[in-house]
Amino acid sequence: MGIFSRLFRARDKPQNKTVGSSFSFLMGGSTSGKSVTERSSMQMTAVYACVRILSEAIAGLPLHLYRYKEGGGKEQAVDTNLYRLLHDEPNPEMTSFVFRETLMTHLLLWGNAYAQIIRNGKGEVIALYPLMPNKMSVDRDEKGQLYYTYSRANEEAATMTGNTVILKPSDVLHIPGLGFDGLVGYSPIAMAKNAIGMAIACEEFGAKFFANGAAPSGVLEHPGTIKDPAKVRDSWNSTFGGSANSGKVAVLEEGMKYTPISISPEQAQFLETRKFQINEIARIFRVPPHMVGDLEKSSFSNIEQQSLEFVKYTLEPWVVRWEQALSRALLSATEKPTYFFKFNLEGLLRGDYQSRMTGYATARQNGWMSANDIRELENLDRIPAEEGGDLYLINGNMLPLNKAGAYAEKGKEDKTDNEESTSEEVLDVEKSSGSGRKTRRKSS
Repeated sequence: MGIFSRLFRARDKPQNKTVGSSFSFLMGGSTSGKSVTERSSMQMTAVYACVRILSEAIAGLPLHLYRYKEGGGKEQAVDTNLYRLLHDEPNPEMTSFVFRETLMTHLLLWGNAYAQIIRNGKGEVIALYPLMPNKMSVDRDEKGQLYYTYSRANEEAATMTGNTVILKPSDVLHIPGLGFDGLVGYSPIAMAKNAIGMAIACEEFGAKFFANGAAPSGVLEHPGTIKDPAKVRDSWNSTFGGSANSGKVAVLEEGMKYTPISISPEQAQFLETRKFQINEIARIFRVPPHMVGDLEKSSFSNIEQQSLEFVKYTLEPWVVRWEQALSRALLSATEKPTYFFKFNLEGLLRGDYQSRMTGYATARQNGWMSANDIRELENLDRIPAEEGGDLYLINGNMLPLNKAGAYAEKGKEDKTDNEESTSEEVLDVEKSSGSGRKTRRKSS
């Protein structure tokens, strides 16, 4: 009876299950007829370039763990184990750069990034290992609690036993991308499979076109009847077909005649079509065209602004997603009010040398940056404190508006006080002269 109940269960009954990144309802064939997967899409130069740009940018950013100080402000928590893991090496097999680059690549291709959290007996994080998103699924148990199911491969690190492993949410660092339910993200490659498939088709057409010597196909005409046309066609292709045989002189026998088929204008525009598809893929990942080699609409005046927009509108959302996921998974409930993760984007937002020096001069003269603050931003050695490296200076010729003229009034008061004190001194001298008569002289 159990078998029949499973076979004939109601289709509209809700399932207590959240489909993970292994669900590939959008993957496979595209409208162009080309199969698009996460791995095959990386063979497209535009996809590879966009994924590489974003993953290397996130991996190259300085990542620090900060703690709030009691008197206000913050400081780097360099004495914690979490700082060492994310800043130096998350596990004995890879550096922090490689770890973050790998997770960001997974996030861009599959829409999710997973890492196994290894803890000691005290519950402290001691290692992080990346997990393949296509082998992970996210489900709910009978109580509605999330759990992760991972299909382990033999070549992976021996951090778990068994082929299928059930992981608790506390054991998984999960960074979801854009999704519909807020729990798992959907693959950008799956969402844009038609655009990527068309780009693959254009690339394949161009490859075959140039493999034929950039010449269109043609028709061999024979005045009579050919007994074996396949043999004639294969002989012609082997002798005169392909780019290696371009320019050869053809010798036709038995009255045969070769008539080339002219290429249509639509076919001749495939390079423009391929160029548009590259811009389309760059648009999917929100990467400026000049970063993937398209400098047609870039100039000296706008390329810097495009780079700043790349940091603000492309990298910053990914950075916030990373920071919040790290805080949620790696920090305990008692640590979250005190510690936080922060990527440093200041290096990417820096202008040219002249602009930086002008900004530093303004900050220095107005007292909100010291010489050592500026030198740290420029990666220079600090000036000793006894030599004034930590002093905050400000010009003395700036007053609030309601204090305008205060120095003039103060000068008049000081002059009056000086005159009164001088008169009193003269009077005291005359009193002590012994003349027996009080005379009062006013000094001019």
